[in-house]
Amino acid sequence: MILFPLLGAVGYATGTTLEKISLMKKRIHIADYQTAVSIAIVLLCLPLLYFFWGIYPGAFTPINLILLGVIMLISVIANLLIFYSEKGEEISKLEPTKIVEPIFVVILAVIMSFFIDHGLYERDLGVIIPALIAGGALLFANLKKDKLAMNKYVIAGVLGSLLFATELIISQIILQFYSPITFYFFRAVGMTLFTIFIFRPKRMGFFTKKDAKILFATAFMWIIYRVSVYYGYITLGIISTTIITMLAPVLVYLFARIFLKEKLTWKNIVASIVILLCVIYIGLK
Repeated sequence: MILFPLLGAVGYATGTTLEKISLMKKRIHIADYQTAVSIAIVLLCLPLLYFFWGIYPGAFTPINLILLGVIMLISVIANLLIFYSEKGEEISKLEPTKIVEPIFVVILAVIMSFFIDHGLYERDLGVIIPALIAGGALLFANLKKDKLAMNKYVIAGVLGSLLFATELIISQIILQFYSPITFYFFRAVGMTLFTIFIFRPKRMGFFTKKDAKILFATAFMWIIYRVSVYYGYITLGIISTTIITMLAPVLVYLFARIFLKEKLTWKNIVASIVILLCVIYIGLK
């Protein structure tokens, strides 16, 4: 079962790299990109639903439908914040901020474990401590002359990560009522409708055929990431899955260096090593 979050880490790293390639182009607006990638996810999920469709009793109760709507809305805002940050800053400089997403997930999961006692959330110091160590590595990677190297793009990235973590925590409550593919499909449909309603994108024609190919490849990677994470939540638990997927930032550093020719600082490298050691510890625990 550990293969699911590992596969998710690869999907996350690849998707982030492809996403940056698209957003580097000035003609592509973040709201248009949000709409396009959501539509691509919906289209790619459709054939998978034939094999993995699953909705179980309780999915359409009023409270669960409200939670699903909240998840969709949070996802739209989180994505726009992340796209804004990626469009304005290098991945290697932003990726340390994204490490806070799994840390937020762990912290929120522990907090939720005191309020929801149905086995949905774990409370394990053996996982929390490595998460805090990885958080220290995050701060270390962002320190510049004894101050955090913060700008508006980094702040947007952190806020986006917090919202994504919140969304994942809420998702754990209702994920039991859907198959992972079905849940992600509904999420993507909701995001598409919200984005079209709020922004009414008018610049979709700026996407070339090459842009479309990269877009669908990106969407496919996000399907792999999210579905793998959801399966991990179901089989391994939310905290264990989250810590394993922290390998994703390490892969993003590597991909940014290989494919985008971005320079890595020694702090990025040290932070990656610390995170890798934390993940290995959790895997052997």
